[in-house]
Parts: sequence; C-alpha cells; structure tokens
Amino acid sequence: MNASVPNPLETLTLDALRRRTSEKWRHYPADILPLWVAEMDVVPPEPVIEAVHAAMTLGDTGYPSGDAYPRALSRFASDRWGWAGLDPERMLTVPDVMTGLVAAVEVLTERDDAVVVCSPVYPPFYGYMSQAGRRVLEALLTDDGRLDPEAVRAALTEARSTTRQPVLLLSNPHNPTGVAHTREELTAVAAVARELGARVVADEIHSPLVLNGADFTPFLSVPGAENAFAVFSASKAWNLAGLKAAVLSAGPEAAADLRRVPWTVNAGVSHVAVIAHCAALEHGVPWLDALLSGLEQNRDLVASLVEEHLPGVTMNRPQATYLAWLDCRALDLPPAEAGSVSQRFDLAGPAAFFFDHAHVGLNDGARYGSGGEGFVRLNFGTSSAVLREAFERMGRALRAR
Repeated sequence: MNASVPNPLETLTLDALRRRTSEKWRHYPADILPLWVAEMDVVPPEPVIEAVHAAMTLGDTGYPSGDAYPRALSRFASDRWGWAGLDPERMLTVPDVMTGLVAAVEVLTERDDAVVVCSPVYPPFYGYMSQAGRRVLEALLTDDGRLDPEAVRAALTEARSTTRQPVLLLSNPHNPTGVAHTREELTAVAAVARELGARVVADEIHSPLVLNGADFTPFLSVPGAENAFAVFSASKAWNLAGLKAAVLSAGPEAAADLRRVPWTVNAGVSHVAVIAHCAALEHGVPWLDALLSGLEQNRDLVASLVEEHLPGVTMNRPQATYLAWLDCRALDLPPAEAGSVSQRFDLAGPAAFFFDHAHVGLNDGARYGSGGEGFVRLNFGTSSAVLREAFERMGRALRAR
C-alpha cells in the first residue's frame, strides 16, 4: 500500500455511512446492511475534492467545453497500461458509460437488430438495449466465468441471420464475475467478430480496478479491434458515480462512425463531473494504488469469510473490480415467503433469503441473465468491519434455517 495514503476503505464508520443519501444507503430499509449496488464506501481522493471545491468557489459550473477528459484519459492509459493508442481525436466525452454504449450501438445497428452479450453480465446491458429497440442474444461464459469464443461465434452467427452487422457488448473486466480478460481471450473474440462481420463495443468502466496478479488489456489495443468502440469512466475506480461523465473511444477504422454520434449525446455531460474525473486521472493515482491494496485485502478476507460462515458457497477469486460472485446453488434455500420484505424489492433466490433472514442486501444473480440463477453479487468495496458483520449475519441465518 502507498505509505502516504491510508487505506480508503477503512476511513469511514458505519454510522457515518448511514448518513449518506445515495442509492446504496437509502434504497433499502435502515436495518439492511447494503452490499449490492456498485458504490464504494470511501471518500474520493483529496485532489478530486479540491478540484470540485475550486470549481464551486469560482462558480465554474457552466456547460462543458473542450477535450480535457479525452486528453487526461490518453495520458492515464499511457502511464498506467503502457498503451499510447488512445487518440483524443477519436474520443468523445459522454454523460456516462451506458449512454456511450447505446450511442455506439445506435450508429452501428438498426431497430430490431440483434446485440450479443456474454452472460451472466451487468443487468443494464439488457435493459438499455431493449429500451433502444435491440434484441439481446446471449453467449454464455465458461463455468469459471471466462469468455468462450465458440459461444460468441454461435450467438453472432444466430444474430447474422436477421442482422446485417450485429454488435457484441463486452464487459472488460467482467461484471459480475470479476474476471480480467487476457490479451489472448480478447484477441480470439476480436477475430470471431471480424470473421462474422460484427462490431464490438466494450464497457471498460472497471479497467483501473485490476488487482494484483492480473493485468488489464484495453480491447482497442488487441489485433482485430481496429473497428471497435470502448467506453471508459473514472466513476467506479474513484467512487464518482454521482458526477456523471465518460469517454467513448473509437478504433482507427471506427472514426467515421464516431462522428455520426448525435451532438445531443455530448451535450448531456456535466462540466463539474469532467473536472472531478480529470483530477482523479491526473492526481488520484496514489489514492488508487492504496485502494487496490485495500481491495486485495478485502478479496482475501471475503474468501476466508465464505469458507468460515457459508459452507456450500463457492467463489472464484475476482481478478478485478470490487465485486464477488458467490455460487449459492448448493445451499438448497427455501423460496421467499409470500408477503416477505424481499418480495417488495423483487428479490428472489439466495438474495431474497439473505435479505429476509440476515438483513444483508445483495444483488440477485438471476438479474444477470442466463447462468446467474442461484448466485449473488456482493460488493466488497467497504470496510473489513462491515464485511465481517455481513458474513456473521449470513452465517447465523444459514444455521437457523
């Protein structure tokens, strides 16, 4: 851990966190310990706080202007990943990652066209694509959560029967499994997409959150991805989800498509958010390194707590993100009782059980598409004390069944 930066995950008490008004802490009743939505229990780095404070003090709260975010991201990619291929001339600032993904899909496809996702995957991939009038087809991950090029081939082949140019939406690193796709895996997927006349749009929001023992490979950096898109935001790594901004990047063969994105997409960007995200990329790396050390400790803690308190539950150690994908299928849990609180929130399976009986809020794996039923997603971007309390509650609930 960076000696000059304390572990950001251990700076806030539970009492302080309960004073927050964001979705994580206000969506469920107060007795629920929330380990669900991807907000971390941290305070952003001081340079970000100072940049936002300076903007507010100056009244620099107008409309966004210029390419500060693309230039900051290009420098970060070069310094962090050793990749100098991000050209600000092929980048567009957008309000958030899902807006960028939808914008790319809409310039590449028509309504009723097919979009392929690698399931189980981030639920908004389904909802946003459906809202945009696209049909979602699935290519299942392998049993250990990795990309399966042959499953991608089968899904894209099916899509080609009705769609001239299908799109593959890629989560890189993958949410919810926490897998950091390798260069070889991404190259294989790019080759399949090229062969079948498909285009790839990659969600790389978790890219700064690759943990020790793994590496992040930008999709646009692999051979065959020259006609692809990728979307990045500093929001997950620096806990800035409420300050909306992101960057849509195009490979060299997709530059003309990027220019077809409507100006209204860029118009929705928050100027103050861009200031915050640029400060994170340019001055928040020591804080990020301290965070990653803390997340590695929490990942190992979660693995030991699963073994101690949840016999029968298994977990592949995430290589990236602050999300643990817990396989609860062997627990044989009873269904939620009629009228239970979990049903008010449309939870089912093990997420409903732990909600009702342990008062722990987790994400329902069934929401992540095929392959997710019987799983829960747990956010370990919090303090070790909160994690221990959550697992003790879940363990007691299992023993009391």
